[in-house]
Amino acid sequence: MPELPEVETTRRGIQDHLAQAKIKEIIVRNPRLRWPVPSDLNELISEQTILSVRRRAKYLLLELGTGTILIHLGMSGSLRVLTEAFPAEKHDHIDLVLHNGTRLRYRDPRRFGAWLWITGNPLQHSLLSTLGPEPLTAEFNPKYLAQRLVNKRTAIKQLIMDNQLVVGVGNIYASESLFRARINPNTPGTTLSAEQISSLCTEIKATLSEAIAAGGSTLRDYVDSDGKAGYFMINSFVYGRTGQPCRVCGTPICSIRQGQRATFFCPHCQD
Repeated sequence: MPELPEVETTRRGIQDHLAQAKIKEIIVRNPRLRWPVPSDLNELISEQTILSVRRRAKYLLLELGTGTILIHLGMSGSLRVLTEAFPAEKHDHIDLVLHNGTRLRYRDPRRFGAWLWITGNPLQHSLLSTLGPEPLTAEFNPKYLAQRLVNKRTAIKQLIMDNQLVVGVGNIYASESLFRARINPNTPGTTLSAEQISSLCTEIKATLSEAIAAGGSTLRDYVDSDGKAGYFMINSFVYGRTGQPCRVCGTPICSIRQGQRATFFCPHCQD
């Protein structure tokens, strides 16, 4: 599933093509996504100018004069910028066509993504209103995290993947951040020391920043707006490396299941 680094990479890749561009039409070949694409979306957005391209958590927000197009990439979605009207393939469900000839093509084999229309403040929408702070902002800091971990007996790996605590720390980046902070993923949140909390904040920010710089991570379907795969996983410390030697101490990397997700860690470095 595309996580924060992949969505931010996508946002950066499309914003220069879309910002201040005028929409000619939207072509919806298959409206049956996670939620149905509004049947009147073409009428609502045609001839409007895209004022900005923003991101909130894993959602992209195309802001127009009368509302906002909310896009979620789901499990397998991707956005491609096309300068020609190349024939659509089987899973190319939506084209956003601009007057300058550019197209934003949405591909989603599993159809778990979304294209919705929001009027009013998009941050008050039910999908966005309860989300925690962005991890790369000053709002996410050791003081905030310490307050949220008070009396939390849940394993820290699961806590930092909770979007109501902090957004965008997906499975890959949670495992990687915990390794860098030398924290065992099973550690109850409430037992973390002030030093560990400070280190974890620092490493979450560093891990996500490095992932964005690397274009995200590609496990299966994700590509960026130019069709390129992300390469953060090439140098991962623990994720997907079960049985391989730790890059720091040489101990074989272990994996466990937490909350139906695979967790990877070094039993020595994260003891």
